Amino acid sequence: MIDETELKAVVPDVAACRARVEAAGARLLFEGTLVDRRWDLPHGPLAARDEVLRVRTTDAAGAARHTLDWKGPTRVGQGYKRRLERSTDVGDATVLEHALASAGFIVVREVERAVAQYALGDATLRFERYPRLDDLVEVEGAPAALEAAIAATGLPRAAFTAARLADFVADFERRTRRRAALSARELAGG
Repeated sequence: MIDETELKAVVPDVAACRARVEAAGARLLFEGTLVDRRWDLPHGPLAARDEVLRVRTTDAAGAARHTLDWKGPTRVGQGYKRRLERSTDVGDATVLEHALASAGFIVVREVERAVAQYALGDATLRFERYPRLDDLVEVEGAPAALEAAIAATGLPRAAFTAARLADFVADFERRTRRRAALSARELAGG
């Protein structure tokens, strides 16, 4: 189990920001798609406890990897978002999802994005592009490493927040008066 520590920010110019972190010595770890299917029981007992159960698929050039992840309740302390997280590799996501559905779980949210993930020192930076939402960067690591990675982005420190994805969605919808879409299904109106 790890204690995930992270912050996110809107990125006005992803190409320029990626160039800055690369110039600072960041190493590209992964570029491709990241799809999360969040599961809960009817009436949302996991959501009520601020827990997440998801099946995550990462895919770079057709090489897919699947994990089952549990995330504990969010804690915000000293300006950072923290959650306990457990994760395990899954060979066949279809079999796992069939088992979850058979046990009464339902998909409550799909989140699809194109990502580019970097390592910079002991921090990870992940640039995320959703079907219809602002581009985001998530920075994760111990506070000192996280702060160094934030500095490498060239974005103002005040732009980084412990806000949840739902908060970025609400801000986008308020500013643009357009409905955000976190998946192709939402983009198509489903």
